[in-house]
Amino acid sequence: MSRIGVLPIKIPDNVEFTLDKNKVKVKGPKGELERTIPSAMIIKEEEGQVVVERPTNSKKHKSLHGLTRSLINNLVEGVVNGYEKTLEIHGVGYRAKKEGNNLVLNVGYSHPVTLEPPEGIEIDVPKANIITVKGIDKEKVGQITAQIRDIRPPEPYKGKGIRYQDEKVISKVGKAGG
Repeated sequence: MSRIGVLPIKIPDNVEFTLDKNKVKVKGPKGELERTIPSAMIIKEEEGQVVVERPTNSKKHKSLHGLTRSLINNLVEGVVNGYEKTLEIHGVGYRAKKEGNNLVLNVGYSHPVTLEPPEGIEIDVPKANIITVKGIDKEKVGQITAQIRDIRPPEPYKGKGIRYQDEKVISKVGKAGG
């Protein structure tokens, strides 16, 4: 039995949940999200809760059970609270700033790198070395955060680069001088 799939999803009072065949729409205080989920899963809405069930115990249905439940839960969580990820920039002269809606990074290249966030994503720069990415779609927030990190990932010798706030960079010992 899937430990995640069997858990019911509580729908708060200020959230509107609609199900149309295999399309789930969730509307809440922060916005509206829509997602197509696997059609094999059985979704029931009862007493302010959503329950995901699988039709058979085949391997495919078992693997989709927890996934489907997590996708729906992420939609509900996003429209109620939203998601936020924070990045840190380490390195002498490395900094970020916001020009209009765009993020401009000076991270050791001969030119500044400009990144335009997609619709529904808000990028904030509270300090020159801190970047905050906010949005209601967990997938988009994670994707944009990963793209920003990929511009200059942390290198293992000095630790310079862009990293997640809670990321630990294991540093290597440099070449021995002789």
